[in-house]
Amino acid sequence: MGLKRNVVLMLTLTVIMYTGEKLWERFIPKYLDEVGTSVLIIGGFGFLQNFLGAVWALPGGYLADLLGSRKAFLLFNILAVFGYAIAIVFESWLAVFVGMLFFFGWSNVALPGSMSLITKTLGRDKTVMGISMHSIIRRFPMIAGPLAGGWLIMNYGLVLGIKIAFGISIIFSIAGMFFINKLTDDSQKEKPEKLHPVVLWRSFDKKLKNLLISDILIRFCEQIPYVFVVIWCMNVVKVTAGDFGILTAIEMLTSALIYIPVASFSDRLEKKPFVVITFLFFTVFPVMLYFSGSFGLLAIAFIIRGLKEFGEPTRKALILELSVKNAEARSFGLYYFIRDGIVAFAGFLGGALWLVSPELNLFTAFGFGVLGTLMFALFGKGTEKVVERLR
Repeated sequence: MGLKRNVVLMLTLTVIMYTGEKLWERFIPKYLDEVGTSVLIIGGFGFLQNFLGAVWALPGGYLADLLGSRKAFLLFNILAVFGYAIAIVFESWLAVFVGMLFFFGWSNVALPGSMSLITKTLGRDKTVMGISMHSIIRRFPMIAGPLAGGWLIMNYGLVLGIKIAFGISIIFSIAGMFFINKLTDDSQKEKPEKLHPVVLWRSFDKKLKNLLISDILIRFCEQIPYVFVVIWCMNVVKVTAGDFGILTAIEMLTSALIYIPVASFSDRLEKKPFVVITFLFFTVFPVMLYFSGSFGLLAIAFIIRGLKEFGEPTRKALILELSVKNAEARSFGLYYFIRDGIVAFAGFLGGALWLVSPELNLFTAFGFGVLGTLMFALFGKGTEKVVERLR
């Protein structure tokens, strides 16, 4: 399963940081609603999530290649602590947004370094398995976090419960630094080749660019309704915060159960079918959500949402395999910078569509999913070779 020392330490760090993040992340739209934030600002939260993913992914990749994973992770944890403190001290949507500039970037800024560390430690023959283990480990915080966050909200109220969650996240961020210091230094002995992002983009394999276009369309399908899912469940279907935590746990458990069996096949077989199946699950979820008028039907919808992770490790491995050699973290970061920078606007589009009607929001998302799936099914390709060098 690729459980070498550096990978195990990185996975432990991931559990700690993601548990802190998932205590509050799914409930922030409802928190913003509680403090009197408008629908468009809540949609702006969706924009900021993706925008930060874009902004942080690129420097995250460059810092990981330049400093090595250990020093880069340490810097990211310090920034996260600072952001959580801002969100605790000030009670407004603006404080959450400012704090997010620092703490919400952790999962995005650390991702290129994590993927690069997996590739360096395990080699490309075990990349999918290594990424699958990373994805599985991330699911446990995604199960436990919302359950614990829902309990905090039900016992301390929405506003205080979220602030307590932020405080716990600070403790976890500090604890994570212990495991960071145990990582073996993987910084390059020689300074990595300087690659301007434009030069790096020009070197991208055509197959990687095709995947990127399809991925952008699929992420519009995901992100248009993303921040409104909790509002649909709690305001329309009338489930409690605790029920929503259970639904999220169902989603994440479903994801965790499929990772290893899929990875064992994906490392040996053509990767394209795995990605197509993943895109299909992304597409089906918003329609299923619309027809879910009870907790039982919502549970089925969230199982489908969990199955969208079927080929996600495969997709990430595909990105790494098509990346420029010795610039994997930067290539991965640039890919996410472009993807999330464009998809960030799906949050605003989702807010505008929700103002017209929630139904329009969900079915527009479905349309983007159909388009993205068809595009990759018709024009996307797997890997036959790896880009070895810049031309």
